[in-house]
Amino acid sequence: MVSIFNQQWEKIALSDGFIAALDQSGGSTPKALEIYGIHPSDYDSDSMMYETVHKMRSRIVTSPCFNGERILAAILFEDTLHRDINGLNSANYLWQEKNVVPLIKVDKGLLDESDGVQLMKPMPELNGLLTLAKNKQVFGTKMRSVIKAANNEGIIQLVNQQFTVAKEIISAGLVPIIEPEVDIHADDKSDIESLLRAALLNELNALTADQTVMLKLTLPSQTNFYHSCISHSKVLRVVALSGGYD
Repeated sequence: MVSIFNQQWEKIALSDGFIAALDQSGGSTPKALEIYGIHPSDYDSDSMMYETVHKMRSRIVTSPCFNGERILAAILFEDTLHRDINGLNSANYLWQEKNVVPLIKVDKGLLDESDGVQLMKPMPELNGLLTLAKNKQVFGTKMRSVIKAANNEGIIQLVNQQFTVAKEIISAGLVPIIEPEVDIHADDKSDIESLLRAALLNELNALTADQTVMLKLTLPSQTNFYHSCISHSKVLRVVALSGGYD
């Protein structure tokens, strides 16, 4: 019998569809709820806020339109792993009922800009989260950092941080999505992309035979610019990120 992990691997590698972002954290949840029509005055505590946003997510996920034919995977927030949808754990519901691959957001936000980049904040509870995710049959992770300017030293540092954490995630039995977002409004966006591609390929070439990652990249200024990343033997999938776009 093919394991759930291998089934999910095959779907990520071969199927089409969107990756649904259902990973709003404590900082971004109020805005998401307000867009949904629920004002901050409608809840009076963080626990009520998380309960409310879970109801919103559950409504989205249980819609007949939300299914594996349209949705490749869904990124969840840690709190969601502790909650159920229609009597099943949220991650299990996604896979068993919807054929949607569950992923988990692991980063804790961004540090202030330095050397043209925003690195990820420390993740002291990462190991515990990875253990929880693996036990819930989550396939992979997502972590985001941001590049603001074509500073080679900063970009190398950012990509190195992503891959260092990625190796911890792989060791825990999950597949990491590396997300070095490029500011789409940067005047030197093309230069950023050239430096980023070089840094990515350098790290990809250093991975061992049993280390595989996914990449989530800002749409490049030049067509097929990341072809060398897409075709790399250590890359399971490259997906486009929508950060900065309306």
